[in-house]
Amino acid sequence: MRKIIFLISILIIVGCTDTENDNDISTVSDEVTIIENISSHSIIQPGAPGEDSKTLDPLEATNIAGTSYVQADVDFLQGMIVHHQQAILMSELSAERTNNQTILDLADRIDISQEDEIDFMENWLESRGENKNLSSHEHMQEHKHMKMAGMASSEELKELRASKSTSFDKLFLQLMINHHDGALEMVETLKEFPGNSFDSSLDEFISELINDQGVEIERMNGILVNLSDDPRSNLEPGLYDAGQSIQNLKLVTSLKKPIGFFDPENPEGKGTKRIEKDSKKDEKVRTIEEMSSSLRWPILSFASTDMAFRDNILVAGSYHGFNIYEIQTDGIPSLISSVVCPGGQGDVSIVGDILIMSVEQTRSRLDCGLEGVSKEASPERFRGLRIFDISNLERPKQVGAVQTCRGSHTHSVVSGPDEDGKIIVYNSGTASVRDEEEMEECIGNIAGDNRTALFRIDVIEIPVSNPSESKIVSSPAVFADSETGALGGLWTGGDHGDETQETRRTDQCHDITVYPTANIAAGACSGNGILFDITDPYNPQRIDVVTDTGFAYWHSATFNNDGTKVIFTDEWGGGGRARCRAWDPLDWGANAIYDIVDKKLEFRSHFKMPAPQLETENCVAHNGSLIPIPDKDIFVQAWYQGGISLMDFTDSSNPKEIAFFDRGPIDDELLVMGGYWSAYYYDGFIYATEIKRGLDVFELLPSDHLSQKDIDEASRAYPLSGAKVFNPQQQIPLGWSVLEP
Repeated sequence: MRKIIFLISILIIVGCTDTENDNDISTVSDEVTIIENISSHSIIQPGAPGEDSKTLDPLEATNIAGTSYVQADVDFLQGMIVHHQQAILMSELSAERTNNQTILDLADRIDISQEDEIDFMENWLESRGENKNLSSHEHMQEHKHMKMAGMASSEELKELRASKSTSFDKLFLQLMINHHDGALEMVETLKEFPGNSFDSSLDEFISELINDQGVEIERMNGILVNLSDDPRSNLEPGLYDAGQSIQNLKLVTSLKKPIGFFDPENPEGKGTKRIEKDSKKDEKVRTIEEMSSSLRWPILSFASTDMAFRDNILVAGSYHGFNIYEIQTDGIPSLISSVVCPGGQGDVSIVGDILIMSVEQTRSRLDCGLEGVSKEASPERFRGLRIFDISNLERPKQVGAVQTCRGSHTHSVVSGPDEDGKIIVYNSGTASVRDEEEMEECIGNIAGDNRTALFRIDVIEIPVSNPSESKIVSSPAVFADSETGALGGLWTGGDHGDETQETRRTDQCHDITVYPTANIAAGACSGNGILFDITDPYNPQRIDVVTDTGFAYWHSATFNNDGTKVIFTDEWGGGGRARCRAWDPLDWGANAIYDIVDKKLEFRSHFKMPAPQLETENCVAHNGSLIPIPDKDIFVQAWYQGGISLMDFTDSSNPKEIAFFDRGPIDDELLVMGGYWSAYYYDGFIYATEIKRGLDVFELLPSDHLSQKDIDEASRAYPLSGAKVFNPQQQIPLGWSVLEP
C-alpha cells in the first residue's frame, strides 16, 4: 500500500510540473514510465564510519522515518507487561492471607483489569512484529530507556507472603500504591521521548491507564487511612462541623472570620463547574485532583494568612487585608477593626506603631481599591511592602508603600528603629519580574544582563518619622557564585537523581528568618537552605548552603532559642495539594533539622506530621514557632489541613511528636484549599490562623512530654531585648522570670 501511495504522490507532483500538456494522456503515460525507472534506482543507507553501506527497497526506506510507533513505545509496553504481572502476583496472595472483603474485592479488580491490559499490550506488540517478552527483570532494570518504577523488591514480596490479616492489608496497600504510582512514573518517562504514543490505540490505552491507576491509588489511600490507628485519620468532613481529634492540647475558642472577609454565598471557597461542550467528560470517573482542577475556583481573596503580635494586640493577615484583635486576659481575641486592602498574600509585621504588609498579586492597587488593575503596565498597580500607621487601632492609615520588582511574598524585620529612626527590612519576592514599562529598573531573565531582578533580595529602609520616604537601598545578589560572581551560583533547578524531588532554581528566597542578636539569618530559598551572616544588615553574607534530595521547595526557617539549631520546612506541592497521604514519603514535604556547628549547617533528621490524610486534604509543612521552655526545643507548626502538630527536637537527631489537633477535610469529594496557615505560641497560648474557618486559640495541657512546670515557664518567657513583640520572620532571644516557690 505504501508503494502505491508513493507512486501516486510522485505522479501528481510530476504531472503538475507540465503546464503545457495538463490534459495530454500520452504525456501522463510517459511520465508513469519515468517514475517507474526512478523507483528502481538504488537507495543507499550508509553504515558507520568504516562500515559498508546497504541497499534498501522503497518500503524499507520509508519505514525508517515511520511515525506509527517508536522504540520507546515498545520498551514501555514490554516493561509494563512485567510490571502488571507483579501486580497480579501480589493480588493473588490476598485470598489466603486476609478476610477483609474490601481488600479481596480490590485485589480481584486489579487481577481482572491488569490481565485485560496485558492482553492488549501483548496483542499490540505481536501485531507489529515486536517481542512481547523481556528476557529478565534485570534486563529491564538495565535498559537505558525505561526503569521499572514501583516494583516491589524480593524482600518486600517475601514480607508480604509472610504477613496476614491487618498486617497483610496495610503492606499490600502500601506496595500496590507504590506499584501503581510507579506505572504512572513509567508513563511520564515514556512521554519524554519524541513521537511517543502516536498510534491512536496506544494513546487511548495510556490515557485510560493514567486515569484508572490514579483513581485506584486514591481508593487504596482511602482504605489505608481507614486502617490507620491515628485518630486524625478519616475524620468527618465539614466547614464548621468537621470531625476533630486532639491530644495534649485544649481548644480554647474558635473565631469565625469577620464579616466582609468571607463570601456568605460560598464560605468554603468552593469551585464551580466549567461549561463543557462534551457532556461525556462528566461520565468518566476521574481522580479528585482532576475533578478539582477542572473547576473554576475563586482567587484566594479571603484566605487567612500570617500573624504578628505586639503587647496584647494580634494582627491577622489575609489576601483581603488584615484584622486587628485585642487579646483578653483569658487569651481570647476580641476584634477591634478590619482593614480591607486586597492583593495577597498579606503577611504582616509590627514595629511600634508601624505595621508592614507584604503584597504580591498583580490585581493589587496602590490605593487599596477593590476594582483591580486592568492594564498590563499601570502606575496604579502595587506590588511590594505597604506601610500602615496603627497608632489608632480603630482607624489604621496607609502611610508608605515601597514598589518592588517581584512583589513581596514575605519580609523580615532585621532591626530598628535604631538611633537614626530607621527600620531595616529584607524583602523576599517570589513572583515574576514586573514589566519595565511599569517599573523601569526591573529587568527580567535576559541572558547576560546582570541587572536582572532575579537572584536577589531587597534591603528596604523605613524611616519611622516619615514612612512615605521608605525605599529600597540595595538588592544584594546573595546567590552569586563566590568565585566567578555568576548570579545563578546555587541550585540551578531539576532533581538530584532517581527517586528524588525536582526542585526549582534558586533565584529567590521564600522566607528569610533573622536572628539579629546572634547576627545570623536562615534563608529558605527554593532549592537551597542558606545560613547568612547579617553583622552588617545592609550587606548579608552567605556563610553556608545546603540541599536536600527530598525537598521540593524550601519554604521557611526557625532557629531554636540559643541559635544553635535551625528547622527548615519543605512546602512540597505548594500548599495546594494532598501531600500527607498514606503512601507519601515521610521525608517529602517535611521538616529538616540542622545543627549549626562552626557556622556550618549539619543535617540531623527529618520530621513529618505522621497521620495519613485523605486526597481531599491539602497537607504539607508550613509556618510555626518555638514554644519557649528552658532546656527544651519545642516547635508548634501548621500543616494546612493536616492540622497543627507539636514537635520536640531537643534531640535534633530524634524528633518526636508530642501533641496535635486536626479537623476533617472541608469537603468529602473535592480538595478545597484550607487548613492552618500559621501556628504561633504567644504569651501562654497557641494562636492558629485557619485559611477558611478563621482563628483558633489553644492551651497546652500537661502530659508525659510536658509538665505543668514546663507550661508555666513557657508562659513566663519574655524577650531579652526590645519590646514585647512577635514577628514571623524575626526571632528574639527569650528569657524566663523566676518561678515563685
